[in-house]
Amino acid sequence: MGNPEKISFEVDHLFRQESGKMVAVLVQIFGNAHLNLAEDVVQEALISALETWKYKGMPDNPKAWLYRAAKNKAIDILRKEKRVHAFDFSDPERQLLDSGYTMKNTVERYWETDKIQDDFLGMMYACCHPKLSEANQMTFILKTLCGFSTKEIARAFLTTEETISKRLFRSKSYFRKSEKAPKIPSAKNLGQRTHTVLQTIYLIYNEGYQSTHHKVAIRKDLIGQALYLCKTLIDHPKTQLPEAYALMALMCFHTARFPARTDAQGHPVLLQDQDRSLWDREMIEMGRHFIHRSAPKGEVSHFNIEAAIAHEHCIAATYEATNWKNIRVLYDALLQNGYDPILFLNRAVVIMEIEGPEKALVELQSKDLGKDLGKYPLYHIILGDLYQKTGQTQQARASFELALNHSQSESEKLFIQKKNANL
Repeated sequence: MGNPEKISFEVDHLFRQESGKMVAVLVQIFGNAHLNLAEDVVQEALISALETWKYKGMPDNPKAWLYRAAKNKAIDILRKEKRVHAFDFSDPERQLLDSGYTMKNTVERYWETDKIQDDFLGMMYACCHPKLSEANQMTFILKTLCGFSTKEIARAFLTTEETISKRLFRSKSYFRKSEKAPKIPSAKNLGQRTHTVLQTIYLIYNEGYQSTHHKVAIRKDLIGQALYLCKTLIDHPKTQLPEAYALMALMCFHTARFPARTDAQGHPVLLQDQDRSLWDREMIEMGRHFIHRSAPKGEVSHFNIEAAIAHEHCIAATYEATNWKNIRVLYDALLQNGYDPILFLNRAVVIMEIEGPEKALVELQSKDLGKDLGKYPLYHIILGDLYQKTGQTQQARASFELALNHSQSESEKLFIQKKNANL
């Protein structure tokens, strides 16, 4: 008999990595209209794995076992229930699934390694279709490809399960009505569609990097999924685009600093106070490898520039040795593409390091950032720091109180309270 706790952990990890691939294959077998059936089959395979492995122990190849369970269930449905589900076999590529003589061998071919990868990427592009809102894209991809429950997604994005269910309903309704099977876009449309996918991946990463509500400051499950999704793109010859390499580099540089971003109690540690010996040098080198592959023809995306900023922090031996002037130039380059309140806020911190808090405060007050960032705790924290550094204690306290009111993260609240107490 296997260790139930260990098996549950292993199955959860395996499910996060493999559920999306299985759903993608099953959608190709059943058709877009039967996305829910595909998800149900994967859930049944997971439950079967949990029940079987707890009594017989983990198999030598858990992934193959899980795939086989899903495959056998799909074959069973096609044999016994295909009329119940009214599958559409009009597509010539799927007609062989309607024959008792060819059906099993045809299903087997759907589970070939190369086809699984193609189908998974096709589903990723389908989840991030431009006609879906960003919120719907993230929700759809986390549910369909990453194995997150509705409750987990609701917690991750600080909303209700009802809201997430509505987002999923809208996304799935759009997907089910699509007549074309999910696939990697043509070369003509690949660049723009990949940009949409990368934006969604980065939004997921950012939620993990700076959790808006969770008890811990870093959500490793979301970060891991974002890295996994991006790695899938750069591992496939059709989607090895420079922008994908740039995002991977950016995420590597950020991830490298994780070991020093929180203390033993899980509370945030500011960049200037971090123990840089804890930074993951191997991850930094990996980021450099990806950044070198991100602009072969001199084409620079905003991910390239953000990665360059993150790299400047990674190579500085100390906080004081950071090349703030280079970083300011990079922020200026980002802002040339249009005003972004978050970038403007980050640039103000850089100005503080170069020209002092008074200049940074004037810079911040030159824009009505409160209109865009009024509910963003970090805006009020930075504003409070600038007020404190310029001797405006009352305004600093008011800013920290606003930050506290808008924060949903326990670790962040403790961090803000400590700042307020130190005033």
